[in-house]
Amino acid sequence: MVLGATLCLNFTACDSSKQNPVKIAGSKAYEPIKVETPARPKGQTDVLNLQTAKIDTVRVGFIGLGMRGPSAVERFMHIPGAKVIALCDVEPDRVDKAQAIIEKAGKPLAAKYSGSQDAWKALCDRDDIDLVYIVSDWKNHVPMALYAMQKGKHVAIEVPAALTLDEIWSLIDMSEKTRLHCMMLENCVYDFFELTTLNMAQQGVFGEIVHAEGAYIHNLDEFWKEYWHNWRLDYNAKNRGDVYPTHGIGPVCQALNIHRGDKMNYLVSIDTKPFRGPEVWEKVTGKKATDFKNADHTTTLIRTEKGKTIEIQHDVLTPRPYSRMYQLTGTKGFANKYPVEGYLIESENAQSIGVPNHENLSAHSFVPEQVKQALMEKYKHRIHRELEEQAKKVGGHGGMDFVMDYRLIYCLRNGLPLDMDVYDMAEWCCIAPLSKISLENGSAPVEIPDFTRGAWNKTKKYEHAFAK
Repeated sequence: MVLGATLCLNFTACDSSKQNPVKIAGSKAYEPIKVETPARPKGQTDVLNLQTAKIDTVRVGFIGLGMRGPSAVERFMHIPGAKVIALCDVEPDRVDKAQAIIEKAGKPLAAKYSGSQDAWKALCDRDDIDLVYIVSDWKNHVPMALYAMQKGKHVAIEVPAALTLDEIWSLIDMSEKTRLHCMMLENCVYDFFELTTLNMAQQGVFGEIVHAEGAYIHNLDEFWKEYWHNWRLDYNAKNRGDVYPTHGIGPVCQALNIHRGDKMNYLVSIDTKPFRGPEVWEKVTGKKATDFKNADHTTTLIRTEKGKTIEIQHDVLTPRPYSRMYQLTGTKGFANKYPVEGYLIESENAQSIGVPNHENLSAHSFVPEQVKQALMEKYKHRIHRELEEQAKKVGGHGGMDFVMDYRLIYCLRNGLPLDMDVYDMAEWCCIAPLSKISLENGSAPVEIPDFTRGAWNKTKKYEHAFAK
């Protein structure tokens, strides 16, 4: 529910950085639009750093075997301590193709479920499954996850895990109630450059991180027709806002320790008209678009409790090179992944952290390639060091999909907190509905709920857990 959505904007003159900014006559200051934060049900507590009983062999059931499901099944053939117990999809031939992957790997065949929209429930009802891995269309993510947790299963959900604030809160409450893991399958936090850069940020290489940027810029023209019953383009046609924010915002939230010492306070979104969307709709469906809602480009700005800022972009329609941006701006350095990977290190800081040839560094350009490579080797993340070779062999977006799945199983087997919790899911998914509210109210600021309900500062730093 949106609370207090009436808006008047407060304008200040150009010297607004002064202690007493000049106000334009007749303007009034208003708080950001607030959305409801439901009270935590009695008996529930937060699931920050949730640890559950160790599972020696994690028994997995897969729901959804269309675009991404089969590759996930393939990756699980290479993960120690994981066993695929059951496969489910509406289309029987998809289940058969996934079963063939298991058979080719010489593993025990899985039980098969298909033929109806509710076949997945029988999979969740089994008592020999520990983890339900959901790779269905977006609209079915939450019903499947809630049912699976009710049946005592941990859940891993493809991105975006939830589409509305009500759905987000339902997943949080179910995870807190059942004390079961609910993880969104955000693979981009395991990109090797992003892992290395996260480690550098945590080691102080860039000083205090003050601004971060992320994006999902990916022209989907060659993919639209691959989505079952055109569900993805249909969703874009009906919804305004950044509907796919998680790849861009996930890695930067980890670098900024969101709900681990800082929190996102409010956002503001702005978008273009849908110039190309109607054209794409007509080309894919053969029908004329009457009210295509999603913009060609959407930009969202976020401010945190500690005064940091984040910029997130979404563009799946225009002919641009793929980019997740991923930029970190610090008081002593800068990191950038797209369009060119690079680091800039302040010369005074460079000497203290052992950067080679630091005497020749410029404050206006990236460090030379050999210096960049030396930095990446020195600060290579532990996960990167342990899994790089195997990840590149198995594959999946350059290996990061394998690392994501491996870490999920590793943490469940060792009874460790997962790398991403239900609050990460909430914070990264909420950008979609909140950006829509902002856009529909003239790009008004909108408050971002504290999904931990008061526990955002309980943990002081984002960390990956490892078995001792």
